[in-house]
Amino acid sequence: MLADLEELVTCESYSADHEAVARSARVVAAQGARLLGAAPETIVTGGVTHLRWSFGTPRTLLLGHHDTVWPMGTLKTHPFSVEQGIARGPGVFDMKAGLVQMFHGLAQLPSLDGICVLVTGDEEVGSETSRALIEEAARACRASLVLEAAAAGGALKTCRKGVSNYQLTVRGRAAHAGLEPEKGINAAIDLAHHLLALQDITDAVTARTGPGTTITPTVLSAGTATNTVPAGAELSIDVRVPSPAAQQAVHDLITALRPHHPDAGLRIDGGPNRPPLDADASKDLFALASETAARLGMDALQQAAVGGASDGNYTAGVGCPTLDGLGAVGDGAHADHEHVVTAAMPVRAQLLTHLLGAMP
Repeated sequence: MLADLEELVTCESYSADHEAVARSARVVAAQGARLLGAAPETIVTGGVTHLRWSFGTPRTLLLGHHDTVWPMGTLKTHPFSVEQGIARGPGVFDMKAGLVQMFHGLAQLPSLDGICVLVTGDEEVGSETSRALIEEAARACRASLVLEAAAAGGALKTCRKGVSNYQLTVRGRAAHAGLEPEKGINAAIDLAHHLLALQDITDAVTARTGPGTTITPTVLSAGTATNTVPAGAELSIDVRVPSPAAQQAVHDLITALRPHHPDAGLRIDGGPNRPPLDADASKDLFALASETAARLGMDALQQAAVGGASDGNYTAGVGCPTLDGLGAVGDGAHADHEHVVTAAMPVRAQLLTHLLGAMP
């Protein structure tokens, strides 16, 4: 398993580099073919490479991704290593160890009949090209098991917030900041009013739908020169919501924003990306996983609600029961301290094997 993990991690797969993702897909396909005894279908959509294995008439979807957030060349500063039971490297936790565990867990089954495996190449950037594939597969299945990394302490993820993304673009008018600033329309100032309004929107949504919604301004830019009134300004907004009602309320309030200056312009792009994964979608599968772990003599499984989203949000969103976080045990997704506890890898693979064996 460690040799397979090294093979995947040392093939960098930054989401924005489609050629790198294609190379990674070839490595993942070869590894999966060796362990599953069949080559996958390679699907390229919008330049992004995805892989799909189908055995018989699928009843259970196993879902993962092979792209990472790490730019090409990260291996030079974050090389793959295994020391004192800890594996490190870009994407090792999110989620290449999960892919290794999935392949090895499936390889122990006497038959793969009824299994669909989908490994996408753009999960880290919102799954724009793979969403239709995911939802199509989930609609045809009775359950979805997501091999994303576990929550703290190895907990399974039984509840995830939904995600929306917005881009505000303000159009003002440039003018010389020293000679005639009054002739300009300062896009940065207009955008600042929208920035401050986001807290009011958060409060309003919380009052309507309950706690848990976060609206976070992220990337902000304005102007072109230090002596010029900014003619343009842009703001990116990350939204996390606990319920569909909250997601709709945020959308209604953000899209209702209007320019502060009467002669300024405002364009609002974006909207809901992933629906929330409600705990009810995971309830029965978590109970089955807990019974399986107990039967195997493993530590009692824990569950967690998390703010991060995954493609499991999509499978739950189309009504397919979904259990997430079945992948690697470790920490540091998207961070310099990303790592995996290697001793947990065969244990989690075994859990997957027996959970699949226990499913109707």
